[in-house]
Amino acid sequence: MRKKLVIVGNGMAPGRMLEHLFEADKEAYDVTIFNAEPRVNYNRLMLSPVLSGEKTYTDIITHDDDWYAEHGVTLHKGARISKIDRTEKTVTSETGIIAEYDKLVLATGSNPFVIPIPGHDLDGVMVYRDLDDVEKMLEVSRTGGRAVVIGGGLLGLEAAAGLKEQGMEVTVLHLMPTLMERQLDNAAGALLEKSILARGIDVITGANTKEIIGKDQKVAAVSLDDGTLIEAKIVVMAVGIRPSTDLAIQSDLECQRGILVNDNMLTSDPDIYALGECVEHRGQCYGLVAPLYEMAKTLAADLLDTSLPYTGSQTATKLKVSGIDLYSAGDFEDAPDREEIVLRDGISGLYKRLVIKDNKILGAVLYGDTAEGPWFFDLLKKGTDISDMRDTLIFGQAYQGGAPLDPIEAVAALPDDAEICGCNGICKSTIVTTITDKGLTSLDDVRSHTKASASCGTCTSLVENLLQLTAGDAYNPSAVTPVCTCTGLGHSDVRNAIRAQSLKSIPDIMQRLEWRTSSGCAKCRPALNYYLIAEWPGEYEDDNQSRFINERVHANIQKNGTYSVVPRMWGGLTTADELRAIADAADKYNIPTIKVTGGQRIDLLGVEKEDLPSVWADLGKAGFISGHAYAKGLRTVKTCVGSDWCRFGTQDSTGLGVRLEKFLWGSWAPAKVKLAVSGCPRNCAEATCKDVGVICVDSGFEIHFAGAAGLDILGTEVLGLVKTEDDALEYITALIQMYREQGHYLERLYKWARRVGHDVIRNSIMEDTNTRKALFERFVISQKYCQSDPWSERVSGKDKHEFNPLKTIELEAAE
Repeated sequence: MRKKLVIVGNGMAPGRMLEHLFEADKEAYDVTIFNAEPRVNYNRLMLSPVLSGEKTYTDIITHDDDWYAEHGVTLHKGARISKIDRTEKTVTSETGIIAEYDKLVLATGSNPFVIPIPGHDLDGVMVYRDLDDVEKMLEVSRTGGRAVVIGGGLLGLEAAAGLKEQGMEVTVLHLMPTLMERQLDNAAGALLEKSILARGIDVITGANTKEIIGKDQKVAAVSLDDGTLIEAKIVVMAVGIRPSTDLAIQSDLECQRGILVNDNMLTSDPDIYALGECVEHRGQCYGLVAPLYEMAKTLAADLLDTSLPYTGSQTATKLKVSGIDLYSAGDFEDAPDREEIVLRDGISGLYKRLVIKDNKILGAVLYGDTAEGPWFFDLLKKGTDISDMRDTLIFGQAYQGGAPLDPIEAVAALPDDAEICGCNGICKSTIVTTITDKGLTSLDDVRSHTKASASCGTCTSLVENLLQLTAGDAYNPSAVTPVCTCTGLGHSDVRNAIRAQSLKSIPDIMQRLEWRTSSGCAKCRPALNYYLIAEWPGEYEDDNQSRFINERVHANIQKNGTYSVVPRMWGGLTTADELRAIADAADKYNIPTIKVTGGQRIDLLGVEKEDLPSVWADLGKAGFISGHAYAKGLRTVKTCVGSDWCRFGTQDSTGLGVRLEKFLWGSWAPAKVKLAVSGCPRNCAEATCKDVGVICVDSGFEIHFAGAAGLDILGTEVLGLVKTEDDALEYITALIQMYREQGHYLERLYKWARRVGHDVIRNSIMEDTNTRKALFERFVISQKYCQSDPWSERVSGKDKHEFNPLKTIELEAAE
C-alpha cells in the first residue's frame, strides 16, 4: 500500500527531490503538494532574465500541470499551510484543505529581510524573491521613473540590471565599500562596479539608508544618513534572506536560525523532513541552489530507506546579468598562512585570483573569463594537491601538462563527478550517461533531459563539448540554427525576445538583439515580419517590402513571369455563376490555362501582372475572394460530400469544411496550412496526410494533425475525439494558434509538432481547457485585423505601384 507524502512548498528543492523519488520508485508514495503561490514549480534562478525581458514565465516553468498529472501528484495552488497536527499527522491549509501524511516535508523557503527604517511600509517598497515580486516591478517599470535598489549583492544587482533593461533609471545603494563583498574580493568588486556604472546604473557604496520618504503614502525619495536625497518611484530591498521557520516553530519543531535537520534531512520529528532554504544543517543555512539539490537527493533516498547522508556543501556563485561574467567559490580572505596567484589583464578587464593553503585551493575569484570556474571549484572541493601544476594553474585546465589542450580533450580530462552545470547541480557523468542511453544529438535534447545549460547558460560550451565528445559525428552543433547570418540567435530565441521585451518593429528587434547587419537580409526580414504580425495583431503594421513577391502581389509567379490566380472556394464548393465568372475572366484576359488543383480549387495560369487587379475585380463581382494559394496561412479545406449525399457519410463533412475555412482564413502562419474533412473512416478527402484533418465518425469528430504529402510523406497523429462541430472548431483553431505562436518561420506544422512533441501539443489542446480557450481567443483577436480580402483591397488601389508595368526608357546617343 502506498504511503502518503505531503510537501509544504513547491520550490526548486522539492521539485528536484520528487524527480529523484520518481526516478527510483514511482509507486512508493501518493504525493500531495501545498503551494502558497498560485502556480506550478518554476526556476527561480531565471527570475532575473524574466525581469530583464530575456525570458517569460512560461520559459522558466520546471514542472507544468501535465507533469503533476502524469506522476499522479495532487497540487494545491494558492494554499498556504496554517497548521500541522503532529499527533493526528495532518496538515490544514488557509483555504480549509486537510491532508493526512505518513511523511511530511517542509520546504517553506526563506523570507526577504526588510530593513525596519521609517517608510519601509510605503506603497512602492518591494522585495525581490518570487514571480509576484517580478510582476510588480514589471508593472511599475512600464511608466518609467527611478528605482532605488538597496543592496549590492547578487539579487540586488540582478534586480537593478533588469529594471534598467525595462527603461527605468536605477540607483544601487550598498552599505559596504565594494559590491558583492561576500563573494568577491576588493579588486573584483571594483571591476564589477565599473561594469555596472557602464550600464548607466548609478552606484553609491558606503551608503547607509536613513529613511524612505513618502508622499500620499507612496514612495517619493530615499534619504541617506549623510544628507543625500534620491528621488524614487520604487524602492527594492535586496539585503538578504531569513529561513522561513514560523510554521515549524508553531508546530514545536526544533529551530534556531533555520529548521534543524540531521544528515538525512529529518527534523526533531522522525516523520517530518525539512528541505531547502528553511533548513539549518550543522550550523549552516544555504541560499544557493546547488546545496539544496544535494539535500533533495539525500531526502529522496531516505524516503526509500536508502542512506545517502548530506554532510554539507561548498558553494560557488555566478552573477546572472547579461554581459557581466564573474565566478567565486570558497574562502578568499587574506591570512598569514595563505598564498595567492593573481592574473590581471587591464586591457580586457580580466581578473583571476586563487587563494592557496598547503598546496590546495581554498578560494577562487574570476572576473571577465569564468570558463575555468567549474574546474577550479572541483579542485577546491576535492582538496587536490596542485603542486605539480602550480606554475600554470592560473591559466586553467587546458594548460596543464605543458601545451594547451584542445577543448574536447580538456572536457574529456574532467573527472566523472565534475560539476558541469552549477545552476542545476548536474555532473559530467549524468550528462554523458544520458547522451549515451537516450541517443541525444543536440543541445536542446540535453537541456530537455538533464536541465544542464537550461538556466543561465554559462556552461553551454562545456555541455556542447561533452556532446561532441560523447555523440561524435551524430552531434550537429548547428542543430539550433540561427535565423540567418545576420544573427547568431535561433528562431525561438528571437520569438521569445519579441514577446518578453515588447519589441514591435523590425528596427527595434535588430537594435535590441544586436543584428550584425544594418537592415537584415531576405532571409531574416520576412521571418521578423511574420513574428511581429503574430505577436502584436492590431499594433504592428505589416511591412510589405519584407515579404516575398508572391505575398506582395497576392498571386504565384510562374517561370515565364506571369502569375496564377486561385479564387477561394469554400470547402471545395462552387456554383454555376462562379464557374461562368471564371470562364468569362479567362476569355476577357486571354488566360491560357485553367486547371483543377489537388485542393479542390480552380487555378487560372498565365495572368499578366498588370492584369491582376482587373481579374480580381471581375471575380470579386461574382463573390470570390483570394484563395491565398501563395500564402503562409490557410490555403484550402478539402472535403468529401459527407452525409448530405454519401450513403456512408456519418456527419456533414462539407458543411464543417466550409465552416472551418470561413472561420480560419486570413491570419498568417509560419508556413502554408492545409486542412481536410472526411465524412467517414473511408477518408475520401485524404484527411490523414494534411496539416490538420478531421475524420467524421458516429460519435463525433476525430481530429488529426501533423501529416504531410509533399517532399515528405507522413501520416497524421491523432489529436483526439470531440463530440460537436463547435468543439471541433475550437480545438482546431487552438491547435493552429499554438502553431502560429511557436512555429519557426517556414517550418511546416508537422516539423513544428515533431520539434515540440506530439504529446505536449495533445495535452495542451485536449487536456488543458484554460490553455485551449486562451489560444482560441488570441486567434479570434488576430482575425479581427487579418481577415480582410487582399484582392478587393488592391482593386481599391492599395499597393497599386506593384502592378504598374515597367516603363520603357529610351536613351539618346550622346553627342
